[in-house]
Amino acid sequence: MPYKEREISKLYYTMGEVATMFDVNTSLIRFYEKEFEVLKPKKNKKGNRLFTSEDLENLRIIFHLIRDKGYTLNGAKEHLKNNLGDTRDNQRVIDSLENLKKFLLEVRDGL
Repeated sequence: MPYKEREISKLYYTMGEVATMFDVNTSLIRFYEKEFEVLKPKKNKKGNRLFTSEDLENLRIIFHLIRDKGYTLNGAKEHLKNNLGDTRDNQRVIDSLENLKKFLLEVRDGL
């Protein structure tokens, strides 16, 4: 059986890492933290925010609703309050399809 390297994921991500992942300023993430109740990053003794993978998933959902679907802030808040479970499931499907598309494009380019 060939050795398969596991994907290493961190427990906590810093504000700078999260801002780089989403290609936004840190101020926007802080703003969304105040606006959306589902974002609850941990804070260390210095007050630095530490985001978990669940926080990243919630941020992906928020960015998808606001950027891709065109929701307003209030509309996105209401949607998350009423449909958080369904929205998370939909976001997981979208993420897996994007990963599949990326893989297929790599295979096509390799031919």
